Amino acid sequence: MSDAGGAAPTASFEVRLSREMRLFDVVMIGVGAMIGAGIFVLTGIAAGVAGPGLLLAFLLNAFVTLFAAAAYAELGSSFHDAGGSYLWVKLGLQDPQGFMSGWMDWFAHSVACSLYALGFGAYFKLVLPLIGLGGFDTPFMPVEKWLAVGIISLFAWVNYRGASETGGTGNIVTIGKIIILAVFVGFGIWITLQRPDWQPVFTEDFLPKGYGGVFVAMGLTFIAFEGYEIIAQCSEEVHEPQRNVPRAIFLSLLIVVPIYLLVAFAALGAVQVEGVPSWQFLGEHQETALVDVAKGFFPGGGLMILIGGLLSTVSALNATIYSSSRVSLAMGRDRNLPAFFGKVHALRKTPHGAIAGSAVLIAFMAVALPIETVASAANIMFLLLFIQVQAVLIVLRRKMPEMPRGFRVPWVPFVPVIGILLQLFLAVYLFFYSPMAWLSAAAWIVLGLVVYYTYARKRDKAYEHVVEMREAAKRKDYRILACLLGADDAAPVLGTAQFLAHGREAEVIGLSVIEVPDGEPLATGLDRVGPVKQRLDRAMVRLAAQDVELKSLVKISHRASFGIAETILEEHCNVVIVGWARRAGLFQRFASAIVDRVIREAPTHTLLVSAERWPENFRKVMFAYESGPHSRFAADVVALVAKATGARVLAAHVVSREATTAQNEQAETGLRGLVAEFFPDAEISIVHSGDIVTGLLRAARDADLIVAGGTEAGMLEHLLGYGVPLELAERAPMPVLITYEMPADPKRWMT
Repeated sequence: MSDAGGAAPTASFEVRLSREMRLFDVVMIGVGAMIGAGIFVLTGIAAGVAGPGLLLAFLLNAFVTLFAAAAYAELGSSFHDAGGSYLWVKLGLQDPQGFMSGWMDWFAHSVACSLYALGFGAYFKLVLPLIGLGGFDTPFMPVEKWLAVGIISLFAWVNYRGASETGGTGNIVTIGKIIILAVFVGFGIWITLQRPDWQPVFTEDFLPKGYGGVFVAMGLTFIAFEGYEIIAQCSEEVHEPQRNVPRAIFLSLLIVVPIYLLVAFAALGAVQVEGVPSWQFLGEHQETALVDVAKGFFPGGGLMILIGGLLSTVSALNATIYSSSRVSLAMGRDRNLPAFFGKVHALRKTPHGAIAGSAVLIAFMAVALPIETVASAANIMFLLLFIQVQAVLIVLRRKMPEMPRGFRVPWVPFVPVIGILLQLFLAVYLFFYSPMAWLSAAAWIVLGLVVYYTYARKRDKAYEHVVEMREAAKRKDYRILACLLGADDAAPVLGTAQFLAHGREAEVIGLSVIEVPDGEPLATGLDRVGPVKQRLDRAMVRLAAQDVELKSLVKISHRASFGIAETILEEHCNVVIVGWARRAGLFQRFASAIVDRVIREAPTHTLLVSAERWPENFRKVMFAYESGPHSRFAADVVALVAKATGARVLAAHVVSREATTAQNEQAETGLRGLVAEFFPDAEISIVHSGDIVTGLLRAARDADLIVAGGTEAGMLEHLLGYGVPLELAERAPMPVLITYEMPADPKRWMT
C-alpha cells in the first residue's frame, strides 16, 4: 500500500531483527525458561502422586519431550521469523488450525503464568511470618491467592512500563537458579548417602500408586520441560539460526534433565520423618516441599530455596506475561482478536491492550482454580499445541521439501507420529487426575472456535507477507545495498545506486536501520516500522520509475553498524553505499566512523557518498586518480556513471612537489593505463600543486561529480575529516564518491 504522500510501493518489503544472540545466550534462554517455577513448585505435588517413581516420570518426560523438541529444532532452523509455532501452523495447516494455534498458545502461556503466580503466593506466604505479618485471615480467598493477584498486577504494570528481563540480566538470574539448585542437590545427596538405609527409599515401594501415578506426574510436570520453545520463538534474533537454534534446544535439554533428576533424587533421599515415606511428606507439603526439605540441610537452607523459588516464580512470571501478551498482540494485529489487543501505547511503546487482556485471563485462572488444576490445564494446552507443531512438521516436509533445514528430524513421518501419540496419551490421562482442568481447556477451545467463526474468520490477514517471503523468487546476481541512515542522504545514495544498477543490471536493496537502546528487546523497534517504511517508499520511488529491480528492508538492531554488516552477509551484496556527512558534529562523525570501519572490513565493495545536493543532470565526471589499492574500483564506478548519464570524463592527477620524478612518472603511467581500459575517450589533466586537494578542486571546477579511490584512514582521520579523499569530500562543492575495494582477506567480524 502506498504511503500518504502517494509514493509508489517498492517491489518487496521486509522487516528483520538483527541476529545478535549467540549460542550461549540462546541456551541460557532455554535453560532459564525450563529451570523456572515448575521444578520449585511442582516437585512436591508430583512426588505425592508418583512416589519415588518421580525419577521415572522425569526420565520419561525427557524422552517424550525429545519428539516435540526435534520438531521445534527443525522448524526453528528453517523459519527464522519471530512468532514460532503460531506462524508455522498458519503456514502449514488450514484454518481454523492457524487461529487455534495462537488461541491455544495464548491460553497455555497465560495459565502457566497463573501457575507461577500461585507458586509465588505460596512461597511468599512463608515470608510473611518472618517479617511479622503471619497468622491473619483474608476475605473471599486465601492469602496466597491475594498475593498471586498482587504479583500479576505488579508485573502487568512492569510490562506496561516497558521493563523486561533481557540479555545479561536474564543470564544472571538463570545462573543464580542453577547455583541454588546445585547447593540443594549437593547437600541432599550428601545427607542421603550418610544414611545406611537410603537405598530402600528408592527400591521398596518404588511405584506406590502404580504406573498411573507416573503418568499423572508426567502430565503435571511436562510444563517444566517446555521452555525450549522460546528458543524457536526468538530465532529471528539468533546468529546463524540454522546451526544455533537446534544446538541450543538440545543443549538446554541436556543441561536441564540431569538437574531435574538430581533434584528429585536429593529431595526423596534427604527426607527423614519417622513413619512417613519421603514421597508422602513431599506430597503433603505440595508446592513448598523443597523449602521444607532444605530446612534440614543447614541453617538457612529453607531460606535459600525460598529465595530460589521466589526468584524463579518472579522471573518466570515476568517473562510469561511478556510472551502471552505478545501472542495476543500478534493475533490483534492479524485481526484475529479485536483491535484493542493490537494497540501499542504511543508513549510507552508497549502493547497495553494485550497486556491488560492477558493479565485479566491470568488472574481469573489463578483465582478460580486450585494450583493442581492450573498446572494440569497449562500442561494439557501445551501438549495439544506441541501435537499441532509435529503435525505441521509432517505437512511442511511434503509441501516444502526444498526448503533449507539446519536440522532434519529422522524418519518422518514415523518419529513425529510417535511423539503425537505419546503426548496425546499424556493429555488424555490428565483427565483422570483433574477433570476440571480438561473442562477448562475444552471450554477455551470451544470459545476459540466460536470467536473464529463469528469474528476472526473474515478479518484474518494470515501473515500473507510470511508466505510471500517463503516463495522462491528469481534474484539478480549483482546486489547493491543502499544504506539510508539519515534524512539527507537518500538522493545521493540512491542516485549512486541507480548508476551502478543500470550498468550491472543489479537489484537495489534499500536499507534503513532502526536502532534500539541496549537492554531493550529488539521487538520494541517494530512500533517504528510504519514511518520508516513510508520514508523508504518515498525515497525509492525515483528508482521505481527507472525500471530498477528494488527491495526495501528495515533492520532492527542495537547498533546500525551491526545491522548493515549483517545484511551484507544475508543478501550476498556486491556493493554497499553509505552517506558521509559533511561538517557533521563530533558525535555524528564518531558514529559514521564506526559504521564505515565495520563496512569496509566486509566482503564487499564500499562507496561513501558525500553531497549537500544531488544534480538532476551529470554532464562531466572527474576521476581523481591517486595510485593506491582502491583506484581501479573508482575507475569502474566512473565508467558506469558515464554510461548511465552520457557524461564526459575528466581524469585528473596532481603532481606533488614532495614526490620524486620517478613516483610522478609511475603515477601518470598508472592513470593512463586505467583511462585506456575504462574510458579511452576521457580528457586527461595533470595538475601541478603543492596541495593535492587544492589541485584536484582546481581541476574539477566545472565537474558535476568527483570519484576518488579511498585511503586506509583510521578513526582519528575520520573524526577530523583528514586524508585526501575525506578532505576532498569535505571541501568540494559538488558530490564526491569515495570507493573502497573489497578486502583481499575479509575479516569474519560477524562470527
